[in-house]
Amino acid sequence: MSQMPSAANAVNMGAAKITLSPIGIVVIGLVVVAFVFYLSTDGGASEFSNGYSAGEDTISMKHLIQTGIYLAEKGGEVVRKIRRGEDIGEGSKGKTREGANNPVTLGDMLSHETMYYGFKKAFPNLNVVSEEHDHGEIDINEVEKPNTRDIDIDSSLQFNKGNEMVSSGNLLVWIDPLDATQEYTENLVKYVTTMVCISVKGKPVAGIIHKPFLGETYWAWVGHGSSQNIKVPEKRETALKEPRIIVSRSHAGKVNATVREAFGPKSKVIPAGGAGFKVLSLFQGEADAYVHVTLIKKWDICAGDAILRTLGGKMTTLDDKEIEYGDEEKPRNEGGLLAAIHDHKEFQDEVAQKLKS
Repeated sequence: MSQMPSAANAVNMGAAKITLSPIGIVVIGLVVVAFVFYLSTDGGASEFSNGYSAGEDTISMKHLIQTGIYLAEKGGEVVRKIRRGEDIGEGSKGKTREGANNPVTLGDMLSHETMYYGFKKAFPNLNVVSEEHDHGEIDINEVEKPNTRDIDIDSSLQFNKGNEMVSSGNLLVWIDPLDATQEYTENLVKYVTTMVCISVKGKPVAGIIHKPFLGETYWAWVGHGSSQNIKVPEKRETALKEPRIIVSRSHAGKVNATVREAFGPKSKVIPAGGAGFKVLSLFQGEADAYVHVTLIKKWDICAGDAILRTLGGKMTTLDDKEIEYGDEEKPRNEGGLLAAIHDHKEFQDEVAQKLKS
């Protein structure tokens, strides 16, 4: 009668079955390394994932966008409150390059403090550049930490790519605490916005535009989705025969002459204030292209650029160069701009080249 193997023999037999050759050990090691790398890059979710490493400060993009929405709206509350008061504290930063007054108000300054220090409270190592500068010391310990609990973006993320963790060293956040200050001083508040743009390695990947006097917030995250109130309008069949070009109120004349020359008397130039307002007008079907002919700061345009990129549009300089947002020491975009959801190339060929200053 045969005997059952002893426990020791069974262990030995099992051990014999899993004995690995040196090649097998190498293969398993490579698999482990690959798996760790996959996790460290957030599953390879996108070109903007920068992964983890020992001691590296990483930031959740979802949390950063939620914070940006919260702070744009909080800055908007300040802007609205100051405008409704008896004195908006208007001053001047001097003259623009074109000789126009460059105003600043108490709304600009207090919105700046709310937004800038809100970001620094939530993310101490985050690089943030604002249009405005402090006029006194702010104790960060007294700043309220942004409460993003009620900021929902998940329901609007159409592409379901999940979150991304990005190294703070690759992030630069541009904020405009009050866009369209000139119009703000004139009480033309429909043009006024507060804006946040998140750039990664110089590329605008998330943009937030808030209209404080309408209580509307628009946002988009490249490769992930956008707020449900942003829709891509259908291309108009007559857009290139009878285009509607939205421009700065102070430069409408120059653009008007060029547009009429290119497209004829049925073309239309729409003067408006605020870069954020102008970009949103493209999505609201009110204009076919946005043109700016002189210097403009990157905190004015970065958020709109990110929203356009997310939804298939394009913003470039007048000579069709991509605008880079990675250097806070270079806030000027000297080459003007052209933005469109449809027909960017055609507007570039017919109008932008002729408008280069």
